[in-house]
Amino acid sequence: MAFAGGGPLGIDHRVNLDEQGIWKRSNQRGLEALAIGVPIAGALWEGSDSRLGKTYWQATDSLLLGGAGYLVLNNTFRRLRPSQTDSPNDWFKSGGHSFPSGEVTAVSSAVTPFVLEYGKDDHAAYALELLPLYDAVARVKSQGHWQSDVLTGWVLGTAVGYYAHTRDTPLTVQILPRGLTVGWSRQF
Repeated sequence: MAFAGGGPLGIDHRVNLDEQGIWKRSNQRGLEALAIGVPIAGALWEGSDSRLGKTYWQATDSLLLGGAGYLVLNNTFRRLRPSQTDSPNDWFKSGGHSFPSGEVTAVSSAVTPFVLEYGKDDHAAYALELLPLYDAVARVKSQGHWQSDVLTGWVLGTAVGYYAHTRDTPLTVQILPRGLTVGWSRQF
């Protein structure tokens, strides 16, 4: 059954609340924590001198840039969440933090440099895109975001991930002292 929705793409509509099984909020939070923690820990452990280490640092850059983009957009548009309103057209409202999805931005920011770096060598790397897909569906099912919120977060995360991957030297490597980018695995 098809029906028209609202929002900027005409696809937004509230879905029935489902926070059971794999859609539990704790799973979503766990995924976000891993998406942020693994690249940072990997970058510090591996350093920037190997292919894997450079990709970890690019993912760290991507997370920082995605977070900055999210903050600007979220504080500008102040869209109400589906749990706060029936209308996907409630923008510029006090307490609105729906657009874009920060979690989907973070997860897609973290995986994109790895997909771009390793996807051409091993197509299994493309399976990492299932992580932002899961998070996008879960955020809509938990009524935390509208459909266009998660799509915008995914696009934002992918765009900053692409940008971070195109840089020969990651931004964070350029600004940190050399001792922090060597990697703990090589220091001990």
